[in-house]
Amino acid sequence: QVQLVESGGGLVQAGGSLRLSCAASGRAFRAYAMGWFRQAPGKEQEFVAAISWSGGNTNYADSVKGRFIISRDNAKNTVYLQMNSLKPGDTAVYYCAAAPFLATSASEYKDWGQGTQVTVSS
Repeated sequence: QVQLVESGGGLVQAGGSLRLSCAASGRAFRAYAMGWFRQAPGKEQEFVAAISWSGGNTNYADSVKGRFIISRDNAKNTVYLQMNSLKPGDTAVYYCAAAPFLATSASEYKDWGQGTQVTVSS
């Protein structure tokens, strides 16, 4: 089990950028694929992006492809989500999570952070 803590959320205007960070505790961070999910009020939880344990493979939801970039620094036990060209539709609580392998299904992720709020104003 790994403990995850997100940070970097906040209020930003449409067209702006924001970088989320997810810090992991423990010594086994390298063994996990990492993903970002989001949930807006009244909507289903949505997959955003994922990255393999090595960082060599990534996966993005169509809604964020070309705008968001996921990366990780295993030496720092941290995964990042760089969000560019933000839209009001990106407003949601963003969660990071850990999985044994690269996956897009929330059911594959075993450990979750508490979430961080991202609000994009028009």
